[in-house]
Order: sequence, then C-alpha cells, then structure tokens
Amino acid sequence: MFRAFVNIFRIPDLRKKVLFTLCMLCVYRVGFYVPLPGVDQSKLAAAFAQTGGGAAGRAAEMFAMFTGGSLGQSTIFGLGIMPYISASIIFQLMVTVVPALEKLQKEGESGRRKIQEYTRYATVVLCLIQAIFWMRYLVGNGLVYPDYADSFSFAIIAVTALMAGTLLLMWIGEQIDEYGIGNGISLIIMAGIVAQLPNAFITVWQGWNPSQAAGGGAMTPTKVVFLIVSFVLVVAGAILITQAQRRIPIQQAKQTRGRRVVGGARHYLPLRVNHGGVMPIIFASSFLLFPGVLFGWMSQSGVPPAGVWQFLDEAFQPGSYIYVVVYVGTVYFFSYFWTSVQFRPKELANNLRDMGSFIPGLRPGKRTADYLENVMERITYVGAGFLALIAIIPTIIAVQLNIPFQVSAFLGGTGLLIVVSVALDLVQRLEANLIMRNYEGFLGGDGGGGRVKGRY
Repeated sequence: MFRAFVNIFRIPDLRKKVLFTLCMLCVYRVGFYVPLPGVDQSKLAAAFAQTGGGAAGRAAEMFAMFTGGSLGQSTIFGLGIMPYISASIIFQLMVTVVPALEKLQKEGESGRRKIQEYTRYATVVLCLIQAIFWMRYLVGNGLVYPDYADSFSFAIIAVTALMAGTLLLMWIGEQIDEYGIGNGISLIIMAGIVAQLPNAFITVWQGWNPSQAAGGGAMTPTKVVFLIVSFVLVVAGAILITQAQRRIPIQQAKQTRGRRVVGGARHYLPLRVNHGGVMPIIFASSFLLFPGVLFGWMSQSGVPPAGVWQFLDEAFQPGSYIYVVVYVGTVYFFSYFWTSVQFRPKELANNLRDMGSFIPGLRPGKRTADYLENVMERITYVGAGFLALIAIIPTIIAVQLNIPFQVSAFLGGTGLLIVVSVALDLVQRLEANLIMRNYEGFLGGDGGGGRVKGRY
C-alpha cells in the first residue's frame, strides 16, 4: 500500500492530477469559512444549537452531509452544491420522459455537452430561488445586523455571494473532472463529510465516562466498543453493497470474415446489486423530513384534532417504530424508482443484439429484455434491503443508546456510505492509472508479481 502511494508521485502526469485535486479541495475548505457580510454569526449558531434535536436541526445536519455546505454558519458556500445536484437529477429524469432530450442524449458527446449546458442554466435559477428564501429566513428571524436588515443593497450582495459560491463549487467540480482525478462533485461532498468527522470524535471524547453505570448521554466503554464494532461492520457492508455484482453470461456470435472465423468469445454483463447508489437514501431522508416538520408545527399550533397531530408527531420522530418502517419502505420505493429510471433493459437488449451477442438460452430482443428486467428486480430487492439496514443504523443507535445524532451519523450510515463509495471510486481510478503505466497497484502483493483485481 505504501509503495503504491509512492508510485503515485513518481508518475508526473498522475502526480499533477492528484496535487491539482488537493488544491481545488483546499480552495473549497477555505471558502467554506468565508462568512456572508451582515449576518450575525453568533445569533445564527445559537439559533441552530437550540434546534439541534428537532426536525429543523436534523434537516440542517443532513443538508451539510449531502451538499458540502452548512446552514449553521452562513458563508459564501452556505448553499453547498445542492442546486447543481438538484438540476442534474431533474435533467436525468427529464431525459427519460422528454423525447427531445432523449434524442439529444443519443447524439453522443455533443448532446451530452448541450444537456450539461442546460443543467448549468437550471443551477443558476435554483440557486437564485434558494438564496432568496434563505436571506428572507435570516432577515425574518433577526439573524442579520439591524443596520443591514432593511437594506436592499445588502440583499443583492448576499444573494449574489451565495450564488457565486455555489457556481464556484460547480466550477471546482468540473475542473477536477477535467484536470484532476475522481468525480469532482462527489469529492466535494466527501470532503465536507470527512471535515466533520473530527467533531464526532471530539463529542465522544468530551462525553467519555469510564463508569459503566453512567446514564444520560455519557460515553461508557460499552458504548464506545459498540460504536467501533458498528463502524467496522458498516464499512464492510458499504464495501460489499457497493462492489456487489450479478454477472450475466454473454456469448458472442461467431462471424466469418474472409477465411477467418472471429467472435465466439464468452464474457459477462455485470449488473450492480445497488444500482441506485446512495440516491435512494438521500431521497428517503429528504422525504421524511417534511412529515416531521409539518406534524410538529400542527401539534404546537393546536390545530384540531390536537391528539391526532400529537400522535403523528411522535410517530414520525427518528427511532420510532412507524418512522423506521416508513423509512425502510421509502428506501425500497426509491431504489426501484431510481433503477427504473437509470436501467433500460430494452435498450440494453437491443445493443447486445446489434453487437452480435446474446444470453445463452434466450432469444435476442424481447425475451432478453424481460430476463434482464426480472434479474434486476430481484437483485434490487436485496440491494435495497442492505441499503435500508445501513440507513437506519444511525437513527437506531442514536435513540436506543442515547448517543448524539452527530456521532451516530458520521460513524455509520449514510455519511459513511458516501465516503466509502467515493473512496472506492478514487482508488479504482488511481489503480487503473498505475497499472496502465506498469506500476504495481494498491491490491498488488509483495514484490512485483502481485495479482491485481481486473488484471487477469
């Protein structure tokens, strides 16, 4: 492993890519702490500290986890990369339902660039809307200095700064894609999660109490050991669910070209067990934030019938039985939904037929498409089950063991799944660059003849 890291910096081209990526991530972390002018940061931090256990506090923590931004400290990167991610998801869904966009996508690189251009325009619009709503929230709750609260020029400057911060993050991600290594947007999100991990360890250290009889939120040795074990198990499960594949055998038809017979090779079609990645968890978590906020507001407002709203408010609190069941159900629903959007069995079957390949025992065309769809439905069921298990671990640990959600969220669950997925993708890209230049990769053994995954 150490030799592989040394080899990265021996290759000039790869060294430049790694250093460029690190520099761009450093720019992101520096901008993360540049505050917006006119915002009272102390009042803002106190306001979010008071809502730490409620739905608003969980929403802020999840926002920071999934976007690389932070609403708890209003900086130029406060909105994070969420507007760009939202625009990308919108256009991915629109490609499947709008014939003009679907035709544009099939044009190849030029069509992809055109869709990317539309995505940037949509990012600007979404960023403007979110920035306006966020500034109205700050002004309405007295989180802006009185001298600037009623200033139109302040509002223009603040909204422009928030938009510029998000667009700069989008630009940083695209620069990493082009000149660095790894997926730029994913690396920004990963950097935001990893940067908050020390706070989780500090919380554990501050709550440490060696007495096993300590109650409340004290970190007893039993709790710490349980956190370590769950951390290892969740990492192993995240790697398993990220790398798991269902390999469909493919036979290439033999073709006669002149006097030679070519083709006839056997290979396989890999279908990912977790085809949706972390998107089902993100959708499910975001979806369940709204019932908690809505029912909590209805219960506190005294809207009749008050008993019903209070029951629903308690039922949708993290850790309750109804919340866990609904959470698992939404993870399954969004897993199948995202797979149906991304996976096209009919198109895949037609591509196999056009390339002269077929699945043994099945006729090309509709039979092959039906078979691929059935296989994907079965493996998505298993993948969604693993995903739901990993997703509910932080909530159950936080409620049952009385551990702060900040600790349980970043020592297991969604945040860790994102980090593991992005880290595996980055390692695979580095591995490919090393093997391409005849260097031993991360998975090589001692000496120069280690076997590398995918090499043989």
